[in-house]
Amino acid sequence: MTTIRDGQTAQDTQAGPAEPPPAEGRVYSVNGQDWDQVVEAIADAPEERLVVNMGPQHPSTHGVLRLVLTLDGETVTEARVGIGYLHTGIEKNMEFRTWTQGVTFVTRMDYLSPIFNETAYCMAVEKLLGIEDRVPARAQAIRVMMMELNRISSHLVAIATFGMELGATTPMIYGFREREMVLDLFEYITGLRMNMAYVRPGGVSVDLPAGAVDKIGEFLKIMPGRIKEMRKLLDANPVYVRRTRDVAYLDLTGCMALGITGPMLRAAGLPWDLRKSQPYCGYETYDFEVPTETSCDVYGRYLVRVAEMEESLKIIGQCLDRLSGAELKGRPVMIEDRKIGWPAQLALGPDGLGNSPDHIAHIMSTSMEALIHHFKLVTEGFRVPAGQVYVPVESPRGEIGAHVVSDGGTRPYRVHFRDPSFTNLQAVPATCEGGMIADVISAVASIDPVMGGVDR
Repeated sequence: MTTIRDGQTAQDTQAGPAEPPPAEGRVYSVNGQDWDQVVEAIADAPEERLVVNMGPQHPSTHGVLRLVLTLDGETVTEARVGIGYLHTGIEKNMEFRTWTQGVTFVTRMDYLSPIFNETAYCMAVEKLLGIEDRVPARAQAIRVMMMELNRISSHLVAIATFGMELGATTPMIYGFREREMVLDLFEYITGLRMNMAYVRPGGVSVDLPAGAVDKIGEFLKIMPGRIKEMRKLLDANPVYVRRTRDVAYLDLTGCMALGITGPMLRAAGLPWDLRKSQPYCGYETYDFEVPTETSCDVYGRYLVRVAEMEESLKIIGQCLDRLSGAELKGRPVMIEDRKIGWPAQLALGPDGLGNSPDHIAHIMSTSMEALIHHFKLVTEGFRVPAGQVYVPVESPRGEIGAHVVSDGGTRPYRVHFRDPSFTNLQAVPATCEGGMIADVISAVASIDPVMGGVDR
């Protein structure tokens, strides 16, 4: 370890001791991170210990995670989590973009559930603006439908990759086949399969295209049978059950102490779901149940996720009924205030890429004032009253919340996200220590962490 003080260069440290610095000088300690500390801590242990790195490329995570495991034979006596390998600076970058441009950043945090990132952020901006009650009902129904489609696709990745990590390749093939169906719907509706930036402050970027309701209806006919196929593969599979039941036990007390939310908490018996406990986007008007289990283990977390997919299908069906009904059909999907809402009734040009000439002529010929507002909205952005809010939603991994601070300008002063993967990773030592090293894979996979959300 080398200590370098203010005003002292690397050459000074090599040449020999320098004069002591002023009392007010800061001291920086530079060392080899934590590996030496871990080794030194067990050097005097009476029994032989083995310290290994699992990762940074860890099989049970969607991203890059490092685990430092201390082993007694094949038993894990200590598990330490190393994060930060996927850091992107998303929260800091948002301070240099307009409020609407911020959506294109947050959608890339938990990239397996981008719609939830976007919705939490946009709801926080809407709360600062005081327009929560002015967001069109059709936009709210579309948000709910897109979130539930995203919940299904995220859970499919969790179950599919988990099956592969335990040696079962068929669930991987089935899971990604079904996920492709959801991503195809996303592409048809938004133009992108992931990181869509579809939800905007005041509504959504564009209405459902022609044929979207029919395509989602076909998905609802196929998907229940596909989920049953997944259950047949895993629910009673003796190998899968032996690798998951009574593994990575974490009861309700432990979940509450660590701030765990999502399927891990519901697998411990508590039906805490923000869609029911703190409804948003009109969730209180939908009929669905909150699945729970009491096994507190990996198997229970799997069952909760499968049951949640089945409940999401029920919610999507209700959304389709509303969107195709007379009350919401043809209604706007963006707030009517032209000083806030971006144009959402777009018309494609003949090349299928840009806006049609008729649509451009309509925007530019309405009035000079309208054209000026449109120009300022896109280039400068709208102003948000000073204040701060926290808005949470229920993502596939638990509570994701946006803490947004405004100083009254056209850009966020500060944006911070409470990402469930970051909080839930605290459970790694509690679920892994005392177990076998082979069960670490199961334990981490049951948490289902997405490192893009952890390191953001």
